[in-house]
Amino acid sequence: MPSNSGQKWSQNEVNRLNQLARANTPTPLIAHELGRTPAAVQTKASSEGISLKPANRSPYTRKK
Repeated sequence: MPSNSGQKWSQNEVNRLNQLARANTPTPLIAHELGRTPAAVQTKASSEGISLKPANRSPYTRKK
């Protein structure tokens, strides 16, 4: 179990989540950094309106 599992999120953790998401950090690494599960990170990001989708991926990169 991660160290912060089941505990309330602090404002510092939410700010850090936002910073890491804007830096295109993968969700499992964000979870490790914050001591949370990936599911908890996804849930909190969704409730805070933080997108975890990478901003630098093109939907038009198809193999030919």
